[in-house]
This record gives sequence, structure tokens and C-alpha cells, in this order.
Amino acid sequence: MSAVASYLRYHRLKSGFSRRELAEIVGLLTETQVARHERSDLFPSLMAALSYQAIFRIPITELFPGLYDTIAQGIEERLSALEHTLENSSARGSKANIIATKLVWLNERKGSTTTESNE
Repeated sequence: MSAVASYLRYHRLKSGFSRRELAEIVGLLTETQVARHERSDLFPSLMAALSYQAIFRIPITELFPGLYDTIAQGIEERLSALEHTLENSSARGSKANIIATKLVWLNERKGSTTTESNE
């Protein structure tokens, strides 16, 4: 997991906080948790990640870009697999309608992702 980038340490040092101080502000039990988040040895909980965001006023995706990229890549792979499964489905009736709804949503999502990345 250490290949996952984290800018938490950079922002902590820039602020002048010690790991112990940051842990207390976030509500973590020990400064070791902050160190593990900084080194990407441990994914922060949602509560901790949102706390870091609130403290430094930096979006989670910018504090932990490697984590976001890893999660996004996995999501895209699983959505692609789901789409392939749905496209090869032989369902009929109401199940076919549900599958069609999902496929439309997946295609719309692709369109919005392309539009967003072009802006």
C-alpha cells in the first residue's frame, strides 16, 4: 500500500502541528495512526479523512490522491465487468427493463466522465 501517495505529512509540517497534536485534533487515539496515514501504511477512516479535510481545508482527493486513484481504478474495472455481464444477459420482462436502466445509466456516466475530463 505504500505506493499510494499522501500529502498529509506535507500539510501537517506546513501547519506546524506535531503528529500528537494532529491526532488529538482529529480524535485519534495515538500519533502512530497519523504516521501510518502519512506513510500510507493504513488507509484513514472516513471520519479521519474528513477531519483532515476540515483541518487543512484541502479536499480528501488532494490529500490522498493515490488512494483516490487506486479506488477509482478499481471502481472503473468493476463497473466495466458489470456492464459486460449486463450486456450478455438474457433476462426478459421486468428484469430486462432493470438491466436496460442500468446500462443507460452506465452509458450516461461514461458521457459525463468524458465531458468532465474535456473541461
